[in-house]
Order: sequence, then C-alpha cells, then structure tokens
Amino acid sequence: MLEALTVAGREHSNAAVMYHGAMGERLGLGMTEEKTLDLLQRLGPLTAGEIAQHTGLAPATVSGLIDRLEGKWLVRRVRDTKDRRRVIVEINYERLAGFSELFEPFVVALSQLYERYTDDELELILDWLNRSAALQREATQGLIEE
Repeated sequence: MLEALTVAGREHSNAAVMYHGAMGERLGLGMTEEKTLDLLQRLGPLTAGEIAQHTGLAPATVSGLIDRLEGKWLVRRVRDTKDRRRVIVEINYERLAGFSELFEPFVVALSQLYERYTDDELELILDWLNRSAALQREATQGLIEE
C-alpha cells in the first residue's frame, strides 16, 4: 500500500506540473509566474517580501518575477496608502479577464469527483492535502537553504 501511495503521489505531482506547464504556455506565463498570480488571487495584494515568504524564492528572484508580471500588465506595484514606503503588488484583473475560463473544465471535473465522497472522506482528503502541502513547502525550504 505504501508503494502504491508513493507511485500515486508521484503521478499526481507529475500531472499537476504538466497541467500547469501547459496552462502557463497557453497564457504565455512561466510556471512560477502562473503560481504567483494564483497566490495573489487567493491571498490578495502582497508585498514582494510576502511573495518571497509564500513562494520560498529569494528576494532578488521575486523582484525579477514581479518585473516580468508587470511587463505583461498582469500586476501593478502600488504604494500602501497607510505606509507610503511599502509597495504592494496587486493583480490587474482587467488583464486576467478570460483566464479563469481556461480552468473551468478542470474545476467542473473536480467538483464531479468530490460528489463521489462523503463529507467525512472529504475531510480526510483535505487533511492529507494540507499536511502534504506543508511537508512539500518544508522540503522546498530545505532545498533553498542548502
């Protein structure tokens, strides 16, 4: 069973990477750019430091990432209204119009998959996903710090 879980986990990881690689290509984005936009959509506007924290990327890398996204008109840097020294990165939602339509077929398919499970089973799956993501973030941080 543990071997089957390992294989299934690797297959799931590969499928996710390939999906987001293909989606990024469709959108004209690198995978890091696409996932940074996802962070900004889920968490709201963030500073460059906060983006670095959430992605595990070095500050210089984040600066270049923001430059690329800004160059594609997907984000903009704005001054914090409470602290003018702070710069916040926010999504340019007008430019993203239509992007979500590309994700829709997969979102619908996942919704149909969730219907097969009880609430208790879904809670277990959610717990595993959250714990697995935390472990992966820790492993990523370990690679960065080496």
